[in-house]
Amino acid sequence: MPSAFPRPSPRSEVRLQKYLADCGFGSRRACEILISEGRVAVGGRAVVEQGVRIDPDRADVTVDGRPARRERIIHVVLHKPAGFLCTSRDPHGRRTFHELLPPDLGARVYSAGRLDWDSEGLLLVTNDGDLAHRLIHPRHHVEKTYRVWTPVPLDPAWLARFTSGVDSEGERLAARSVREVGRDRQGAYYEMVLGTGRNRQIRRMFEVAGLPVLRLLRTRFGPLDLGDLPPGRWRPVTDTELAALRDLAGA
Repeated sequence: MPSAFPRPSPRSEVRLQKYLADCGFGSRRACEILISEGRVAVGGRAVVEQGVRIDPDRADVTVDGRPARRERIIHVVLHKPAGFLCTSRDPHGRRTFHELLPPDLGARVYSAGRLDWDSEGLLLVTNDGDLAHRLIHPRHHVEKTYRVWTPVPLDPAWLARFTSGVDSEGERLAARSVREVGRDRQGAYYEMVLGTGRNRQIRRMFEVAGLPVLRLLRTRFGPLDLGDLPPGRWRPVTDTELAALRDLAGA
């Protein structure tokens, strides 16, 4: 049976989920969910199957009846404080990172990767769906660096165990590197580098070692450095940083 959708030129065609991601509707995976839920239409016809290809210059695409158009691409470094969610909306009314961005940003943006509600630090905020998808995909192993505070120093033997891997909730969790960087009256703090991240991975690893995490701050994401950016503030990603991100992601 012929397709109900016009066949675009091979040179101009893109997958529908990629086009939606480029329009700021989330990651490609999130856009695949929008399609499967029947919320996307092309030329007035609902699309529920994956893999439909369109000509972005000719196709009439809508999401929930609203036109889907490519937006100005935005890349922002945000210093997320604790107490904010990395989501667009929360049914319980909790604060989200969107409240920290200017209302006239001019695009629907989302975070490339997440920080827990009680974690803080560097968050890459963008509407560049293709780049975000590549950066958070496990095969690219984008390094993320964290500062971790504990109430008492960790037994040095655990540093080696963390890099070789520990078991938590049926998963093997490992860090690329971990080192103690200082102590004070409140305890000790460490620098930990992850290649791939699991849900609440650092907190779970320290729980295996019998220590709670008092504070968790992400200081680097690939080539991006938090530097002295104050909590709750943001800055544009520089051209040099963006080129390094694209190179890292093979984009």
